[in-house]
Amino acid sequence: MEIIGHVRTDFHEKFGIPRQGGLVENIGYIEFLPPFDVPVAFEGIEEYSHIWILWQFSENVGEGWSPMVRPPRLGGNVKVGVFASRSPFRPNPIGLSLVRLLSVEKSPTGGVLLKISGADILDGSPVYDIKPYLPHIEAIPGGDGGFAHRVKDDSLSVICSDTVKKEIIKDFSLSDFELLREILSQDPRPHYHADPERVYGMAYKGQNIRFRVVGKELEILSLEKL
Repeated sequence: MEIIGHVRTDFHEKFGIPRQGGLVENIGYIEFLPPFDVPVAFEGIEEYSHIWILWQFSENVGEGWSPMVRPPRLGGNVKVGVFASRSPFRPNPIGLSLVRLLSVEKSPTGGVLLKISGADILDGSPVYDIKPYLPHIEAIPGGDGGFAHRVKDDSLSVICSDTVKKEIIKDFSLSDFELLREILSQDPRPHYHADPERVYGMAYKGQNIRFRVVGKELEILSLEKL
């Protein structure tokens, strides 16, 4: 298969990326490579609200796969078959994400950029294909989501001091701050981590966001330029 482009997001490392597409409305782009970036190849795509992205887990290439995995939704301690999960450690490192299509734009080189939101994808990940989402076929009322639907909500309450909030807003913006809170509320830690003294760091928009978690509360401690 040929790589047709790359995804551009504010996630520069795997830690902290939302575990599924659409959980957080973060903005990203798909940059296409020649000869796949010709505008005629995208005629009509703006009529769709969402698209599927078929992409490569590029950080996992060559790492092999396992027939049994530990899904985060099950706390990281229960094993299921790899094909009953969306684990990145698969026989072929292929990801599938449903994202909202915001606009079709011109790239600096004169090609096509797709502006998207809700991507659960590492910045720079190669793209193999995109396809339009068809809600009248692909949205199945009453469909069973398996263990992913049966696990209780494990979101966190995100807090920080006024000083840290002002620092974040100075470097980002108020809307970016709210988006960061939404990302962190999904609990980026491995689910088997429960040390209230441990300080974590998450790379986001060129900053290292440092935080800790006590119970169901995540406190943003500081941010440092990467």
